[in-house]
Amino acid sequence: MHKVIRIKNLDCANCAAELSERLAALNGITEAHADFINQRVTIDYEQDGALERAIYLISHFEEVEIVDGNAPVKKERHLKEVISIAVAAALFLPALVLQILKGQGLLEVSEWVYFALYLAAFVAAGWDVFFKVVMNFAHMFKGGFHPSVFVDENLLMTIAAVGAFAIGEYLEGGAVMILYQIGELLQTIAVGSSRNSIAKLASLQENCALRVLEGGETAEVDASELTAGDVILLRKGDRIPADCILEGGETSLDTKSLTGESYLREVKAGDELLAGCLNAGGAVKARVLRPASESAVQKILDMVESSSSKKAKPEKFITKFARIYTPVVVALALLVAVIPPLFTGYDFAKWIARALNFLVISCPCALIISVPLTYFAGVGALARLGVLTKGATYLDLLAKVKVAAFDKTGTLTEGKFSVSDVVGGDHVQNLAAGIEKNSSHPLAEAFADMDGTNPESCMEIAGMGMAATVEGKRVLVGSKRLMESEGIACRDAETEDLAVYVAEEGVLLGYVTIADRLRKEAKEGLESLRKAGIEKCAVLTGDTPARAARALGGLGIDEVRAGLLPEEKPLAAANLKLLGPLLYVGDGINDTPVMAEADVSAAMGGLGSDAAIEASDFVLASDDLRALAPAVKTAKKTRRIVFENIVFSIAVKVALMAVSLFGVLPLWAAVLGDVGVMLLAVLNALRMRLAPRKGER
Repeated sequence: MHKVIRIKNLDCANCAAELSERLAALNGITEAHADFINQRVTIDYEQDGALERAIYLISHFEEVEIVDGNAPVKKERHLKEVISIAVAAALFLPALVLQILKGQGLLEVSEWVYFALYLAAFVAAGWDVFFKVVMNFAHMFKGGFHPSVFVDENLLMTIAAVGAFAIGEYLEGGAVMILYQIGELLQTIAVGSSRNSIAKLASLQENCALRVLEGGETAEVDASELTAGDVILLRKGDRIPADCILEGGETSLDTKSLTGESYLREVKAGDELLAGCLNAGGAVKARVLRPASESAVQKILDMVESSSSKKAKPEKFITKFARIYTPVVVALALLVAVIPPLFTGYDFAKWIARALNFLVISCPCALIISVPLTYFAGVGALARLGVLTKGATYLDLLAKVKVAAFDKTGTLTEGKFSVSDVVGGDHVQNLAAGIEKNSSHPLAEAFADMDGTNPESCMEIAGMGMAATVEGKRVLVGSKRLMESEGIACRDAETEDLAVYVAEEGVLLGYVTIADRLRKEAKEGLESLRKAGIEKCAVLTGDTPARAARALGGLGIDEVRAGLLPEEKPLAAANLKLLGPLLYVGDGINDTPVMAEADVSAAMGGLGSDAAIEASDFVLASDDLRALAPAVKTAKKTRRIVFENIVFSIAVKVALMAVSLFGVLPLWAAVLGDVGVMLLAVLNALRMRLAPRKGER
């Protein structure tokens, strides 16, 4: 069983990792992931008792609180942090002035005066840090021994500040905590900004609906109470609460929030309306297709929620690295403080100061914050392009793609059949259209908007066509095989399109050809993919070679593998993978075996396709192939920024740690360097928010 729990006050990557570890250790919990960016915990469990234990642990973990899943996300104001920093600064600055004046011989003042002010500034800025250290010490022994709970950035900063006071460096002791808290505040604001950009998706959900009662009256109900078959009233400006079908009339839909397209979509009676869209026309009635919990917009939210639990390899590496790295550097700092003085005249104060610098600089915040934040921003950037992903790990895979393979029907073509030609005149067309409207075959959609003769009776002949009676005459409409089975002379139609033959009273009258048009954006989408670094584009289809070649003409496909049986497509995909990492793009559950074989997959089919969402790693929400190229570019940019942050953070920290051992770096500068590296890494991560939006490709 799977459960997503919304929380608040989990603002530390180390804390999130520790909470995940402790939840995973509970009996009955198979997998757990605490996400401090999205503020939610994802749990897979075996029985209700395990879930209850997990909820208890979450609600008793530091300051974490479980919040109502329907509660609106409140904007973070950070008032407590701002007041704390302001009070600390108000105490620190007078102390600094007094110390400078005394040092210049301009004022006689007791050292205890500015010591008290520095100490008060330290307490004002760092009381919550010290409190967390105490709480972490208590938690370290709960449910076993968890030293990583205690050894975190709060302990590092507390040791550094207290150590500075102990060796008489009062200014540095106060500055350490103020600078650290300023950095934490700026980091929280940056993370919160990115978090809010994704949280806006929740506004796509409509909580209320107007249910139409018997007699035509309406009653306002919670959207979660709607069931399939309910009739609802949609007024102008109303957001659609659940996927439904328009009962009658016409209206316009604003789908920008879902697909990114700015134009209005015109709909008429019988058309499907997706939840999350806005009714931009007049008041209309619609019949609910499925509950709100199964709606299109809910699928978006579910994908965003689950995306953070599937970490990319760099994220997993950084999490493990930080949990080993921090205790190691604490031990090294202790050795620096103790060993060198034994050989340099027992000058412990000098080496303790250097050890404190070393300790402060070693804090891995820049890495454990910026790396997941970059991936999170990348997921958000893709969502703005109309591309939904199931996890950060797929961003890494998409960034490496060299070969792209496509299904033909419904992916490169519209998947909507239409009449391309009529041989035999209007009578043939009228008979075909009138009879095919009684067929359940997908090809019958080609005649949906055409007028035709009404048959007196009609019967479907499985796999071959239709037999009907029109004005007392027996009419056959269907394949060449149907004609031959009835003994009607029939030769191959002179066309590459699919031919539907029409015969009356045993005589062939002619045929109607049906074609599937290319998507209007297909050519542009493939060209932009090449510019994004895709080296080869191929098509895997079960259609005949001649028909596939005709349909795909002008697209510039490198290789068309036609006439493939369903079981042959995965083998063809495996061969393409020999040329490089493979992206496969299909339109639903029929392509599942190929999607499983590919390195990464994307599904057409839009928001209403359960099969597409289940089978693929990415979903093109607007069915627009042009979204693929910017998605590939976004994935590459995400990966590039991740490695920039890793290399930059480690390089700068190693350099500063080396300098600190020579005693040329004061403690306040070490803190400033640590905070600076962290902020630069976070700001670099937020460059992902500058990724192009839909329409800005």
